[in-house]
Amino acid sequence: MTTAITLDYLRNYISKKGYLTFGDEVFAFMNDLAIKVQGSLIELNNKVHTPSEIVELMKEITASNIDNTFRLFPPFYTDFGKNTHIGKNVFINMGCKFQDQGGIYIGDNCLIGHNATLVTINHDLTNGKRDSLILKPIILEERVWLGANVTILPGITIGHDAVVGAGSVVTKDVPPNTIVAGNPAKVIRKLTY
Repeated sequence: MTTAITLDYLRNYISKKGYLTFGDEVFAFMNDLAIKVQGSLIELNNKVHTPSEIVELMKEITASNIDNTFRLFPPFYTDFGKNTHIGKNVFINMGCKFQDQGGIYIGDNCLIGHNATLVTINHDLTNGKRDSLILKPIILEERVWLGANVTILPGITIGHDAVVGAGSVVTKDVPPNTIVAGNPAKVIRKLTY
């Protein structure tokens, strides 16, 4: 590869291609970054921190700006961290797991319940290529509320003001201003204000 690989290059590459081949230079660069983030996660999850200390640790983990209105109750888990993007006034409860290589975009004023799992990765089903990654982003628009133990699958957009009921598995986009629940999650009703 003739281009120097940087985090910005990696994010752009993932956004455009949506695929990483095990063993290539881009995959190796991502893997190296993922290993380095583990130290920050150990620090975050194994000590008591003030809210401002948590914001600083999340800046390290995500390599992006985190607003001072952000709140998190550890523990928090991610296998990459560098492709998570968090808006203002976001709250993430204990035990959440972000598999963010494909990109996780969290809008302002979102609430994420205990043990939510956001998955942006799938593996190639082709024999001999299963260690390669198919990457699709997850987008939570403004004021989304994910209940406890929710799982969001790759490529999903949750529309603004939507609520995802506890224990749901979201396999399709969720329209704005709706409540969804179940496995797979289905629209329960529209929200009216």
